[in-house]
Amino acid sequence: MRVGMLTGGGDCPGLNAVIRGAVRKGVKAHGHEFVGFRDGWRGPLENDTMELDVTQVRGILPRGGTILGSSRTNPFAIDNGVERIEENLAAHGCDALIAIGGEDTLGVATKLADLGVNVVGVPKTIDNDLSGTDFTFGFDTAVNIAMEAIDRLHTTAESHHRALVVEVMGRHAGWIALHSGMAGGANIILIPERPFDIDKVCAQVESRFATHYSPIIVVAEGAKPREGTMELVSGEKDAFGHVRLGGIGDRLAHEIEARTGREARAVTLGHIQRGGTPTAFDRWLATRFGLHAIQAVTDGEFGVMVALRGTDIVRVPLAEGTSKLKVVRPELYEEVEVLFG
Repeated sequence: MRVGMLTGGGDCPGLNAVIRGAVRKGVKAHGHEFVGFRDGWRGPLENDTMELDVTQVRGILPRGGTILGSSRTNPFAIDNGVERIEENLAAHGCDALIAIGGEDTLGVATKLADLGVNVVGVPKTIDNDLSGTDFTFGFDTAVNIAMEAIDRLHTTAESHHRALVVEVMGRHAGWIALHSGMAGGANIILIPERPFDIDKVCAQVESRFATHYSPIIVVAEGAKPREGTMELVSGEKDAFGHVRLGGIGDRLAHEIEARTGREARAVTLGHIQRGGTPTAFDRWLATRFGLHAIQAVTDGEFGVMVALRGTDIVRVPLAEGTSKLKVVRPELYEEVEVLFG
């Protein structure tokens, strides 16, 4: 068989491990050939490819990013986009396509599968918000990067007697904020699932200063204040209609300083969370995803996504993996809320 591969959406640690696992098993165990499509869905749209064999994947296991490149291209928003993809896959003799990505990339894969394209999906997002899998690779690395930053910020906050707001990624789900904030000993964690009360946030800040302690506030980029309590500015949208986020940390620090009179600063981790070498867990998970994705292709089972359930890798319908977002359940947030006192 000849198999195409692409990586779409935001890059994250572990993408190369998936590519490596799929290619090595595909070539050595099954005699498959591979073609890499560059920069997400732009590759099959514009017929932009690269050689992809065992030689190409040597040494990439610890590398962050993706050797295939990525983009947020949406072929369904482009005239004749689907037809161009089908034509280019056929031109390269591709019997199947492995699409590695998050909500948007796999959403496109789901629609293509419905149109008869032989697609297998691999879930990728540092946000860990795909409902079909217990964990996505990239999440563990992002959490550890954020936790280390929070650890470092505690000492500088104490030295200058100021509040520090740490903005982490998380558009619709607060998994990174919750995990890194809890692991890093943050005093306040704000997530998209629960609109926050700025007055309560400021009261908590004052409470911590009253005990001669400088507070750390971790906020997900998609966190929102309760209606009428604080104004936020909406940004431009990407190809999938998502507003480009970022800036809640600065806005929150400004409000805290204005309302409490205490010095406050914001630190936005941004793409630092996506970069660098993946953790052991993400290498393990991504490699297993790659091995199971190429096995699904070999078995002729398409329109599925590989997923982690417990410690097992299973196959679920692509539609199930992308039908809804996995958000932080109220009881999980309430478990750690008692620590904020």
